[in-house]
Order: sequence, then structure tokens, then C-alpha cells
Amino acid sequence: MSALYFLIPAALLIVSAVVWLFCWAVSSGQYDDLDTPARRLLMDEDLPPPPEPPSHDR
Repeated sequence: MSALYFLIPAALLIVSAVVWLFCWAVSSGQYDDLDTPARRLLMDEDLPPPPEPPSHDR
């Protein structure tokens, strides 16, 4: 029973911290554009091929 005196305030503190972090992320624009980062990989410009290593013919 005495463990509950510690666990309940600790749980409330953790939940309030998570809610505050979520509200901060929403207000700072973290969830404004969810489509572009996923499509940015597909829209990447092609990079030139890497140079071929020199051949060592003897």
C-alpha cells in the first residue's frame, strides 16, 4: 500500500510530461506536413554515378 503513495504521483508526473511534450510538438508545427517527408525520398534528384576505380593492368 505504501508503494502507491509513490507510484501514483510518479505516474501523474510522467503523464503530464507526455501531454506537455505532445502539446509543444503540435504547437511548434511538428505535425503540419506529414506527406512531404515521405515523398521527398522519391523526388530526390539522381546523383551522378561514382567514378570508376583505376584499373591496375600489369
